[in-house]
Amino acid sequence: MRLTTRIFGEIEVDDSKIIEFPKGIIGFPDMTRFTLIHDADRESSTIRWLQSIDEPSFALPVLDPLLVKPGYSIPIDRTEISDMFPLNEEDLLILVTVTVPSDLKKMTVNLKGPIIINSEVCKAAQVIIDDDEYLVKYPIYDYLQEQRKAAAK
Repeated sequence: MRLTTRIFGEIEVDDSKIIEFPKGIIGFPDMTRFTLIHDADRESSTIRWLQSIDEPSFALPVLDPLLVKPGYSIPIDRTEISDMFPLNEEDLLILVTVTVPSDLKKMTVNLKGPIIINSEVCKAAQVIIDDDEYLVKYPIYDYLQEQRKAAAK
């Protein structure tokens, strides 16, 4: 399948790489098909993109929460998503959405609404964590700068 995207231009998406969100994502319930894209033009592979198949102009920046919040773990309510896909730990990929405002120093991730992807069956869900420890706007700029400096050494 060929898509013309806002960020990556024209891309080819293999059907086997389409991730289905049976209930959509928060704020966009009608968008149910996505693919995960790595920005090959960037030195860092920290941020990836959840590119909508249904609306090619829409893509969400996402990253592994462990990169910015060591020890991050989510209590998965198995009844909430087990009817959509199996919860085999070895097949699960957890990502969080990134908000990148014009002032990069205010960059945040949403630790309260992680995305859970079962890579084996290409199904996913976004869940809400009812835990005050995890913020909707968790600041990450300073942490990413520290990681970049450490990697340069």
